[in-house]
Amino acid sequence: MNEGKTFAPGASANPIQMSNHAAHVSTPALHGALILDAVKAAGINYVLSVPDLHTSQGLLKPIAVDPELTLIRVCKEDETLGIAAGLIYGPNRPLILIQYTGFLYALNSIRAVAVEHRQPIVLMIGLLSKEPGVMPQESKKYGIRIVEPILDAMGIQRCLIETDKDVGLIQPAIETAFATSRPVAILIGGKPA
Repeated sequence: MNEGKTFAPGASANPIQMSNHAAHVSTPALHGALILDAVKAAGINYVLSVPDLHTSQGLLKPIAVDPELTLIRVCKEDETLGIAAGLIYGPNRPLILIQYTGFLYALNSIRAVAVEHRQPIVLMIGLLSKEPGVMPQESKKYGIRIVEPILDAMGIQRCLIETDKDVGLIQPAIETAFATSRPVAILIGGKPA
């Protein structure tokens, strides 16, 4: 039950089983620079975000000064969905960067804009305080445990990024969103450095 749909690097849009990261004896590093390289390689040019403790140092601060990315800061997570949908109608590829608490807050907007209107919304969701090497559904944190079942119920494919070796899942996930006009979620389990 703790395995979900994910993307294989270079594979088609068909989901595969997620690897079990609980087998890691020690959690290797997750570098924000590698995540940003993968995001840019997939053509992302806008990032919409609310300040985020989990990804602030390793992702949000570098995004703010990256000349290839435009950061749009919003007040509430649900605002990101409408803005992202508008950007998609131009030649843009936006990414939404939020914490799992913001994901839970914005569920109605995600349902309406991303799922029911079949928009290629890319959600990068930080799993703040998730225990290293523990699958999200096995976390002691209730809010983290329910993220994957909610994504499953909504039919949103996902991948889990814990370490640098998982970063190769990001570009195929983004490409799948835009190829299928469906939302995807990239769960950031490790804290980007």
